[in-house]
Amino acid sequence: MPVRALAFDVFGTLVDWRSGIAAAFAGCGLADPEGLADDWRARYRPILDEVNRGTRRWGDFDELHRATLDALLDERGLELAHAARAALVGAWHALDPWPDVPTGLEELRAGWVTATLSNGHVALLVDLARHGRMRFDCVLSAELVRAYKPRPEVYLTAARLLALDPDELMLVACHPWDLAGARAAGLRTALLERPLEYGPGSPARPDPQADVTVADLRELADRLA
Repeated sequence: MPVRALAFDVFGTLVDWRSGIAAAFAGCGLADPEGLADDWRARYRPILDEVNRGTRRWGDFDELHRATLDALLDERGLELAHAARAALVGAWHALDPWPDVPTGLEELRAGWVTATLSNGHVALLVDLARHGRMRFDCVLSAELVRAYKPRPEVYLTAARLLALDPDELMLVACHPWDLAGARAAGLRTALLERPLEYGPGSPARPDPQADVTVADLRELADRLA
């Protein structure tokens, strides 16, 4: 069955979170901004797992980012005013896309329905799309089911809302764990390589089970065509 729609992971896949968050830490006058950005991001999966297990109440990304930021600063003994902490959480709303993304999305929209499918909440995704001039046909989020990827209902809800069978929808992501979750729900998958997501020298993250592996969105359009 042909792919009729593409659902895009956002953080890391479409936007460069590390550079933006490191710049935000540097703007607060904190040392080792890249290390702080990496440490903050490393707390992402564990806190989402808490929500999925039911050991933490549902919270959107702003709430969860504030909780993990407070824990990070406390563990490092760093003092930061409330306004500065709020600005750091807000920095996730204004991350720049990777260079291939705005034009690549336009090319893909000519042939396929395009949507976000992110763990970020809807308001956050709208802000990122407007900031980065990223056009989608719709904005879909894990917020719609109040569970986080890789829970199957996140992927299946996207297919249902687009009136598609799961195997007509392809998840595009740079994270093998996300692609594995999508495949388990019956979606097709495309690995979009982002070797600089965690900075130069990061280890490769292959996914041999992905339907396609590409270096950028233009290559994805060519492969799908």
